[in-house]
Amino acid sequence: MAAIAEEPVRRQLRIVDVEDRAGLVGSAVAGLSLTWVVYSRILPTEGTLGFIVCWWLSFTALYLLYTGLRRGRVVLADRFAVLLAHSGAALVGFALSTVIGYTLIRGARALIHKNFFTQDLRTAGPLEPLSTGGALHALAGTLIQISIAIAITLPLGILCAVYLTEVGGRASRLVRSVVEAMTALPSIVAGLFAYVVLLIGFGMRLSGFVAAMAISVMMLPIIARSSEVVLRLVPSGLREASLALGATQWRTVWSVVLPTARPGLATALVLGTARGIGETSPVLLTAGFTTYLNLNPFSGPMVSLPLFTFKMSQSPEANYISRAFGAAALLLVLVLLLFAFSRWMAGRGRSGSR
Repeated sequence: MAAIAEEPVRRQLRIVDVEDRAGLVGSAVAGLSLTWVVYSRILPTEGTLGFIVCWWLSFTALYLLYTGLRRGRVVLADRFAVLLAHSGAALVGFALSTVIGYTLIRGARALIHKNFFTQDLRTAGPLEPLSTGGALHALAGTLIQISIAIAITLPLGILCAVYLTEVGGRASRLVRSVVEAMTALPSIVAGLFAYVVLLIGFGMRLSGFVAAMAISVMMLPIIARSSEVVLRLVPSGLREASLALGATQWRTVWSVVLPTARPGLATALVLGTARGIGETSPVLLTAGFTTYLNLNPFSGPMVSLPLFTFKMSQSPEANYISRAFGAAALLLVLVLLLFAFSRWMAGRGRSGSR
């Protein structure tokens, strides 16, 4: 009888038992001890950052040596790739949490006062305590300017993306090249463009509307490019099915393509808003600076949170520095709220279209 060939045993790379976990913890502890002895006691080196880097290198070397001796070369390569991925994610998360945490901690001195959200700086000088004055005028200016910019750039950006993905034509390549080039446009150029065209060319005054126009120049290519990528991800079978049922191209785009891509379009809006809401130089050139609350975007200077932060940080007074960090923390919270609101709207629209 012919020998029956045995089926090859499939190698399991992702099996992690108690010994693997113990080896991971042991390598981390051994790497920490080795780094402390060599880095702090033997070598003439110092510094927290260098200690962390040396500890990570020693931990990686010990863990890979343990894995190679116990699991073999193939599992060693797999564990090394997983370790690099987790290390990169931890590094990015640590950097992001450090920036956010430092800003919130430094801004807490101003944020704990109720007047920071309900008053402007018309009666607060550099030597006034944090219990007097606030950033209400900057918060209102930011919301007004970004609302005007969104009302302008969102329909224009989506229409541009629809043209590039659904219509096309000879000019589509030129339009795509211009949009891609404008995504890297320096913010000072957008501010100078709005300053020359609207302030000098049309004779307009410094106002929140002119600042919103400058912010729109920064937001439009981001929204258009991101929306184009999202619309290209919509399955072509949905378009073909709609056209086969007799729908026109415009009806297909309006009733099939855009609802399907709504979560991605919300993400594109968030990316554009995050780019525009934090700009300082366009607002500095086009909106001016004031310590008064101005709710009319078409008349008079209107300050925003980034510009408020920039101006306050230039002062040597400790209270103004605290107000600057408070405005920066408020801007971070505002961006997070806008992101959460847009995702909620996208999820609501997606569930409602089913």
